[in-house]
Amino acid sequence: NWLADPQLISADKDATYSEIIDINLNELNEPVLACPNDPDNVKLLSEVSNNPIEEVFIGSCMTNIGHYRAAAKILENEGENKAKLWVCPPTRMDEEMLKKEGYYQIFEAAGSQMEMPGCSLCMGNQARVEDNSTVFSTSTRNFNNRLGNGAQVYLGSAELAAVCALLGYIPTNSEYQKIAAKQISPL
Repeated sequence: NWLADPQLISADKDATYSEIIDINLNELNEPVLACPNDPDNVKLLSEVSNNPIEEVFIGSCMTNIGHYRAAAKILENEGENKAKLWVCPPTRMDEEMLKKEGYYQIFEAAGSQMEMPGCSLCMGNQARVEDNSTVFSTSTRNFNNRLGNGAQVYLGSAELAAVCALLGYIPTNSEYQKIAAKQISPL
């Protein structure tokens, strides 16, 4: 029935909540990251900038094809990444489209490790980062040892991941804004 008439699910009109959190996005002028090793350990970019990053993972079921396009635009014509970059689209369909559109060539030119679509580092079941490395990931969890033994994992956007891979460290907000600005085409 839902396929015949798809409707977004909404809360009951008389629903009550234990807490309502309002966030004014107009006041947020820099990226927010989850920091090692708890997705609730949230900080602004300016609080963690200049920390070195050894490995970067762009993947997980929470990424979409637009995230890969945006990351590739940031890396395009910038030479070799300073940090090891793992790229893992969630589906073979995304992989094929990214190849067809030329984005795989951009990732490969930057020295990226292209992974078979699926979970990869996100679940640590296809690959693992080096022991005790510092990682930036687009996945949804950064629990101890999930991506690799002793790994310290930051979580954030694909654009910020690409900048971290390019530089080998977490950028300042002004560095991030300047580099990410080159990703201007609509997704």
